[in-house]
Amino acid sequence: MTIDFESVALWTTVATWVLAIGTLLALYWQTRQAGQLNSANAVILLRERFDSPRMRRERRQTSEHLLKNDLGDITSLEVLTFFELIGAQTARKILDEEMVWEAFGGWITSYYGAMRSPVDRIQQLRDLAHDPLLFNKLEWLNGRIVYLDHKRLGTSESNGTSSLEENRLYLTREASLSIE
Repeated sequence: MTIDFESVALWTTVATWVLAIGTLLALYWQTRQAGQLNSANAVILLRERFDSPRMRRERRQTSEHLLKNDLGDITSLEVLTFFELIGAQTARKILDEEMVWEAFGGWITSYYGAMRSPVDRIQQLRDLAHDPLLFNKLEWLNGRIVYLDHKRLGTSESNGTSSLEENRLYLTREASLSIE
């Protein structure tokens, strides 16, 4: 019996490549799973922060002022800054946008819509701060949430804001939040 060393070398090379590619695929899969788990944990922590007594106070105060149409009385931009942070993390793919949509979608579109209509308060804040990029990631995030709404709910495209009635409903609920 003779051993064909060329065949052995060829099969060894093929097996080595298959093993290397399989290992890379397994590492890629594990990395994606770890990223999704980290994103889920971060969204859960953000929801806890969003529901904290301090943030509930801010949400209540902001929504009350928005319902009264008082831009000057919105002394704290904490709620918008919170969503701006989420938008920045989602844009960089740190947070999974579908998880963000599920956890915060209605609030994002309602606060954003209320800030844009009937008066464009975001533009007023940009002009006041001389910062054209102020709340840019919130604006981007709202667009992604609206896109996911349309994709999941099968509704037609709109102008990127919720209806005034939906905004008012959310804000009315926010204005009546209990602060524990």
